[in-house]
Amino acid sequence: MDLPGRSAFPPACPSYRAFHGRPARQVLALVAAAAALSAPLGCGGSSEGARGRGPGSGVPVHTTDVQRMSIQRRIDLAGTLLSPDQAKVSAEASGVVRRVLVEIGQEVGVGSPLVELEPRELKLALERAAAALLQTRAQLSMSGAIDSTDAPPPDAEIAGVKTATANLDDARSGYERAKALSARGVTSFEVLQAAETKYKVAEANHQAALDSVRATKAQLQDRRAAYSLALKQLDDAVVRAPIAGVVSERPVQVGEYIGARTVVVTIVQMSPLKLRTGVQERHAGVVEPGQPVQFRVEAFGDRLFNGKVAYVSPALDQTMRTFTVEAVVDNPDRLLKPGFFAKGVILTRLDTEVLAVPDPAVSVLAGVASVYAIKDGSVTQQEVELGVRQGDLWEITKGLKGDEVLATSRLNELATGVRVRVLKPGESEAAPGAGAAGERGAGGGRQGGAASGRQSGGRRGAASGAASGAARGGER
Repeated sequence: MDLPGRSAFPPACPSYRAFHGRPARQVLALVAAAAALSAPLGCGGSSEGARGRGPGSGVPVHTTDVQRMSIQRRIDLAGTLLSPDQAKVSAEASGVVRRVLVEIGQEVGVGSPLVELEPRELKLALERAAAALLQTRAQLSMSGAIDSTDAPPPDAEIAGVKTATANLDDARSGYERAKALSARGVTSFEVLQAAETKYKVAEANHQAALDSVRATKAQLQDRRAAYSLALKQLDDAVVRAPIAGVVSERPVQVGEYIGARTVVVTIVQMSPLKLRTGVQERHAGVVEPGQPVQFRVEAFGDRLFNGKVAYVSPALDQTMRTFTVEAVVDNPDRLLKPGFFAKGVILTRLDTEVLAVPDPAVSVLAGVASVYAIKDGSVTQQEVELGVRQGDLWEITKGLKGDEVLATSRLNELATGVRVRVLKPGESEAAPGAGAAGERGAGGGRQGGAASGRQSGGRRGAASGAASGAARGGER
């Protein structure tokens, strides 16, 4: 096969020396290697471009100062929206369902009627309790409304006790007279004995009357409680909402017989909602009540919702190594629903005057980030630690003082000790006065520029990936 001759590789080029005197198979391998290395090694056109810059001119680069920016620190979160108040409303009375007054999705307020039961049996029970209460009140000589809470009269003012007291007084008087007449011998012993017996019977009847009145007064309390219970059961024939919210379940149907404590409706509160999430333990000293929360849900794409941290658990889940945080989220338009999965951030603190450099000034190789500081026309490569990226700026957490001037172009040509020529803003990197040599080097320059762009893009992509990986799951 034909091999490259001397005209293809001038003697000054290393490729010529590599081909000369070698077998064809080795020459083919060297051809491929030479093609791959020609651009970065600057063979041919690149050397002409270097000559075009002139001796001692250095690599032309654009520069930037270390900048300052403010960073809102944040912690990633993923959690579930929950209703802070959910009620499974049960019927307190038993009976047949006569009407169901709500449907799923309907909003109700406190006290709104939900279900009506057939009230006939409950009305009869109320009438029965009312009759028993009236009877007891009559026995105690009480008048007035049946549902009044007036106190019963004193024992001595009740008719039964009055009758027993009068009989006792009469028997006592007769007994006293009989004793006086018997002492004078006017009456017989039998008459005295009969008067004494009558007095004792009257005294026993008086005590029985008092006991009966006291029992009736106790019965009054029982009858009043029975009446109030019957009245409540009749009122419970209409099941009402204990909280404001939206009906999420309605399991009963008209005509169905239900017993007491049967769930008839489930109500969930829709505003505000709670966003519950677990935060990693390393952020335990950072998260506090009152901090803003921003999140999105799948149902509304990129729409941003806001809330505030309300509760922070003092205990840690020993399995997940997280602690529970709950945020309160206003939901006036009812767009959010309990059960939605949310992803967002907790905004913790705002740091100001943070050191930052533009993305073109950062080079990353094998996971190590570097910048090229320029002083007195010479380059010094400095390792830095990257924080978060904000727009086109990278936070620098370590490695810079803040007064450096950094190169932002042709980073692949720089290393510690390389001389550079600082360009003015907008000035082209092309070497002035290059002439024909500059024209011949244009092709190589474009190739080198493309390779530099690809390498610089790779560096910036690596920087972005490394910093994003470090920030995921933690405070940024």
